[in-house]
Amino acid sequence: MSSLPVVELDGNTLHIEQVICIAKSQSLISIPEAAREKVRHSRTMVEQMVSGQQVVYGITTGFGKFSDVMITGEDVTQLQENLIMSHACGMGEPYPVEVVRAMMTLRINALVKGYSGIREETLLHLVELVNRGVHPIIPQQGSLGASGDLAPLAHMVLVMLGKGEAEVNGKRMSGAEALALVGLNPIRLQAKEGLALINGTQAMTALLCLALDEARTVMETAEVVAAMTVEALRGIPKAFDPQLHLVRPHPGQQESARRLLQHLQGSERTTIQGEIRVQDAYSLRCLPQVHGATRDTLEYVWTTVSRECNSVTDNPVLFTETGDVISGGNFHGQPMAFAADFLAIAIAELGNISERRTERLVNPQLSGLPGFLTENGGLHSGFMITQYVAASIVSENKVLCHPASVDSIPSSANQEDHVSMGTTAARKLRTVVANTAKVLAIEYVAAAQAIEFGTGELGSGTKRAYELIRQVIPRLREDREMYLDLAKAEDLIRQGALRGNGP
Repeated sequence: MSSLPVVELDGNTLHIEQVICIAKSQSLISIPEAAREKVRHSRTMVEQMVSGQQVVYGITTGFGKFSDVMITGEDVTQLQENLIMSHACGMGEPYPVEVVRAMMTLRINALVKGYSGIREETLLHLVELVNRGVHPIIPQQGSLGASGDLAPLAHMVLVMLGKGEAEVNGKRMSGAEALALVGLNPIRLQAKEGLALINGTQAMTALLCLALDEARTVMETAEVVAAMTVEALRGIPKAFDPQLHLVRPHPGQQESARRLLQHLQGSERTTIQGEIRVQDAYSLRCLPQVHGATRDTLEYVWTTVSRECNSVTDNPVLFTETGDVISGGNFHGQPMAFAADFLAIAIAELGNISERRTERLVNPQLSGLPGFLTENGGLHSGFMITQYVAASIVSENKVLCHPASVDSIPSSANQEDHVSMGTTAARKLRTVVANTAKVLAIEYVAAAQAIEFGTGELGSGTKRAYELIRQVIPRLREDREMYLDLAKAEDLIRQGALRGNGP
């Protein structure tokens, strides 16, 4: 038996942190009996509708534009398998395993709420794929973010049928081989099950869960790295004084100011108003306002995604208490699309202001330090081109931050005439977060180099950050291959080495 912790999925209490643990193969899944009972009741409702030949979308009718085509008899079962095969038409590079596992976890959690009509054995088959490490190959391109993430989730289900492809222990193979390798048999979908498995927002939500975790790391890193730059440039921490932020009481702004002061506590590198200058440039002085706005955005998106993790995003939705079967639009990804676009903008701003701080570090007219932070300028270029790289990445982020959610394109013969593009938004978001980590890595290395030209004790948080980077990157005394230094700094950030570096 595995010694990994087990997360119970009941459809109501799943936390983003638990999604992350399962996605990264640090936890397994179980389904409590109370949730299984709800699934069984919902399934009974489907079977009664089929035997009574009721007209219900996706159960006894076709899909999309074909919703007016009646399906009867044995075709009700064949309809579900046809649905999966025809909808599994995604293209592009496959999603990383962590995204696939998060997607499967979220789909399971939606199904166990008992509003989708899936059989218990089908649900448990999907649970076993996660627990036994069978990871369907799911192409990244092909979802409109409405009618559910149809194409991505269809590729997930293909493997349950012994079709498609999967990865097991890092090896890619056919779906049939993957099931056989872990001792599972293919399943045969029954009425409603194909639709229940693919009609939902789980691809975009999975991406958002992972992006949120990464964004938190970037957020906390940005604050300690910015504090290092404040010290390197002999900034004025009075701009972070709590009384200033009490009169503009945005929670994120107040929290960022508090953390900056905490990182700088005990520093002998900062200055007071009027000693060197009356006030700093915006990229230092306005740190709480800019970073704080990103903090507030993170909080909003975290709340929105947490809600979606425990939502019913199927269609039609079966209400066993009343007997109602309601065709609606809970599969529409607009809430996730807005959240992804909003967070991309907020995280990109951490990179924008970081690049401006890097410019101040390397520009002798702004810093009072040796040009490009090198002791022998001319012979050595020092940090000259690292700022170019930061500017390039920041510019790329600006392109990626064009909102996907303002786009829509009709599909299914105009039956599905407004879509969210939420999965596109979430895919772009993860790229923006990764890019911002790179920009911060450049500032981190530059700030550590700039600190070498000053004297006095560093703050409590900045000292830890400085000592951490010096364990892997020595002071720059002459030009060397800079990409190696930047890669090491980026690794520290992505691993969350600075995430616990402060209060």
